[in-house]
Amino acid sequence: MKVVAQTQVTKVQTKNGEMAKKTVKLKELGNDYADEYLCPLMGDTANTELTVGQLVLVNLRFSTHENNGSWYQDIRVNEMVTFN
Repeated sequence: MKVVAQTQVTKVQTKNGEMAKKTVKLKELGNDYADEYLCPLMGDTANTELTVGQLVLVNLRFSTHENNGSWYQDIRVNEMVTFN
């Protein structure tokens, strides 16, 4: 996939302290209409230096959950390998 955009790293409060978090927008390789995914990066993965247009190899995990009658899909990055 290719990095399309990303946010700045922020600190999130957890019950065990703080954790780094940022959001990255990834696009599958292909044409202009290839699928894009908005994924949160947590912990050490959030501190990885990424640039727009950089190629990355990712292992994504998709899950859904229901809250008050509405359904939501979560996309987690399990592993990420960057290419220069």
